[in-house]
Amino acid sequence: MSWLQRVRARNWPQDTVARWIALTIILAMLISLALNGLFIQLAGVWARPPLTEIGLLEKIAAITRLIDAAPVPLRKQLAQAVSDEGFTASWHLDRHDLNLPAVADPRFETGSMVLRPLLKSASRRIEVYQPADWPEHQADARYALLIELPDGSWLMFSAPSRSWGLDDVPRYSIVLLLVLISTALVALIATRRLATPLQRFTEGARRFGTDFRAPPIEPLGPHEIRQAILAFNAMQAQLQHFIRDRTQMLAAISHDLRAPLTRMRLRGEFIDDTEQQQRLFRDVDEMQDMINSALEFFRDDARLEPATSFDLAELLQTLLDDYRDQGVEIGFAGPQRMVYFGRPLGLKRVMTNLLDNAIKYGSEPAVELSSNAGQVRIKVLDGGPGIPEASLEQVFAPFFRLEGSRNKSTGGVGLGLSAARAIVLEHGGALTLRNRARGGVQALVVLPVQVG
Repeated sequence: MSWLQRVRARNWPQDTVARWIALTIILAMLISLALNGLFIQLAGVWARPPLTEIGLLEKIAAITRLIDAAPVPLRKQLAQAVSDEGFTASWHLDRHDLNLPAVADPRFETGSMVLRPLLKSASRRIEVYQPADWPEHQADARYALLIELPDGSWLMFSAPSRSWGLDDVPRYSIVLLLVLISTALVALIATRRLATPLQRFTEGARRFGTDFRAPPIEPLGPHEIRQAILAFNAMQAQLQHFIRDRTQMLAAISHDLRAPLTRMRLRGEFIDDTEQQQRLFRDVDEMQDMINSALEFFRDDARLEPATSFDLAELLQTLLDDYRDQGVEIGFAGPQRMVYFGRPLGLKRVMTNLLDNAIKYGSEPAVELSSNAGQVRIKVLDGGPGIPEASLEQVFAPFFRLEGSRNKSTGGVGLGLSAARAIVLEHGGALTLRNRARGGVQALVVLPVQVG
């Protein structure tokens, strides 16, 4: 099988990005050439073309031969008879009767090579005047062609000046503008054809990032984009299947781990040594809390919450009111209303974890809410001792606790910040910590503004 037959036999995709790029370039060039050709045609009529390009030389030669052969008394009448609105012929016995501009060299060298063979005379004197030879803005500026007859009389042929009133630079600018317009028009159509499915792809990927239950994306667009969408849909289905399996597995683990802990507590009731009994109960309670915290972190039903539009400022105010009911005053600075598209339960958990840390390990907790440049920024501030610089990133690792928070009664199990960062990352944002210059820690949550 020859190379050409193998190429024909191969099933090439018809609608591809490469095909669209090639078609865009070809169409832009063809349309540019068409518009440029149209403009040149118009320019040949309207933009003061040279006399050799206005198509009158052959007509002038035929009229000249006719008038030259006619008797002298009839020449003026014949000249008037062949004249019309766009073309004037006149016969003059003396050249000085003509009102012509002063030109250094009125000889028509280029046109003479065409006219003399048509006139069957190699010695005829021929002069030409262009509209530009007349003084600027003169009303009678025109094309004028003079041919001397054998008896010394003259024939003058005139055509009106045809002009847009534009010089060369503006006319060339118009040509360039037409090329740019045609190219931009074709490029816009082609890029919309490519950009629309990419935009839908992006929106679908973003929707899946905020909503685990998001439907698959419809495969539209060129071949390469459709293949990418199909691959993304397959990955999305696998992730959904994995999350469902993980949820079922964690539910089973939760049941299997709680059962032996319950049996240990029941058996502890039969221990006579009260001190050993209390120690056992504390260990069982700590294990129970650790299991509950770990399962909550890994399962985290808030992550499966569908995204929706809600008032973020109101959510923060409600959360601060709950703390106020517990006797904890937390300062707030920010707008009274801010609509955000996200998962309210997840963000509430983020703020609860950050505020709990500010209350446990610091003093004078405060919250600042602001938005700018397509971002929402939430700062949780405290006046505590701060965090060692080397540990500012370590504290986000699961089960990591600083030395000062090893006590179970105050330090937790080390999953609060890990869960908070995971939820913020799933919103496409970032959570960072830094020590304040005046003491304490600033937790900064940056969330991108998304359209629901």
